Amino acid sequence: MGDVLGHQRWARLLPIAFVTYSLAYLDRSNYSIAVAGGMKHDLGITGGVSALIGASFFIGYFLFQVPGAQYAEKRSVRTLIFWSLILWGALAAAQGVIQNVTLLIIDRFLIGAVEAAVLPAMVIFLAHWFTKAERGRANTFLILGNPVTVLWLTVVSGFLIEATSWRWMFILEGIPAIIWAFVFRKLVADRPDDAKWLNPTERDQVINALEAEQKSIAPVEGGLAAALRSRNVVLLSIQYLLWSLGVYGFVFWLPTIVKAGSGQGIGLTGLLSGAPYALAIIVMVFNSRASDRSGNRNRFVWPWLALGAVAFYGSYLLGPDRFWLSFPLLIIAGAAMYAPYGPYFANISEFLPKAIAAPAIAVVNSFGAIGGFIGSYLVGWLDSLTGSSSASFLLMAASLAAAAAIMLWVRPAAASRTLPGAQLPLSSESRRGRE
Repeated sequence: MGDVLGHQRWARLLPIAFVTYSLAYLDRSNYSIAVAGGMKHDLGITGGVSALIGASFFIGYFLFQVPGAQYAEKRSVRTLIFWSLILWGALAAAQGVIQNVTLLIIDRFLIGAVEAAVLPAMVIFLAHWFTKAERGRANTFLILGNPVTVLWLTVVSGFLIEATSWRWMFILEGIPAIIWAFVFRKLVADRPDDAKWLNPTERDQVINALEAEQKSIAPVEGGLAAALRSRNVVLLSIQYLLWSLGVYGFVFWLPTIVKAGSGQGIGLTGLLSGAPYALAIIVMVFNSRASDRSGNRNRFVWPWLALGAVAFYGSYLLGPDRFWLSFPLLIIAGAAMYAPYGPYFANISEFLPKAIAAPAIAVVNSFGAIGGFIGSYLVGWLDSLTGSSSASFLLMAASLAAAAAIMLWVRPAAASRTLPGAQLPLSSESRRGRE
């Protein structure tokens, strides 16, 4: 389908989506590097308070998911992301000048509020531009911004702190988002209809294909409220909470776990912490391509989560004194948690009509924010309480195992009818010729 419908969209929009989400993830996750690189000591932050600061991001992230997604669907993704980039870049840089814990908690909350709409808005944006047969790969290119950013972030930020300080790291890494806001607004159009740069034949075929897909989706009776109470949305919300508990517990505290277990300096700690994300990039690409070819999204989600659970449990069994034996398992666990993202978010946008899919994605992602809050807080608290990472490995193993099990209960979308031409829609010119 991607070859039939042309390549202009892929060449222009996917790099933009990738960079945008990369910058969002940069400014939410460099906190973990700063904590390991001296921030905790300089501000006199205890283990429990450090976890609370890290988790405060997710409170704002949770509260503004649905409003942001609804604005993106009804108004403009382009405008929403433009202002979000400016605000979160400024707030992220402000972490470098803040002098007390209270202001830091407020700042982290505001970063979460501003970034809340980014993932659902970008998933909605890609659903406006890419068909069902393309969407798994398109979403994966978007979410690749997560592991790719963490990969270079953990390396560059570690050495940047060594060369300057954790304060300058925040300042220097907040500025690119502000610059990118103006690039994003210049290059992006909300929908194919608005894109003057898009080849007319490709534009018409994409519009017709997307319209045909919407007509083939069974209507949701009872409106928005019924959709958000639907079995699949409820299951995916719970499932994503558990999945995010494992992911964010891992992302926020891996540098601290690696530093404590390896005994290395912050520069080498950042380098080691990037290993799981290097493998994640590879498996995400292959998994999304296989998902698009298969059309069965669930089959490319739950096995990976189960593998992550097994890897975390293996690290727990090895214990804190055998870090170098458990580290390969942590690499596998990290990659396994990231592999299913593309198929997962493609699945949500495919089983609900367009008007309902936007808030549904936001609801699911908001429950992920709750999981992120729980994960980032509990992992930090458990490590501080027990003096090792064993208990947190067991927590992440259990959450991923439960997330994998719930995916088996999610039912595929039921199409109301299959429309002629849904697989290879006619262009507007061809339709007029037949009429």
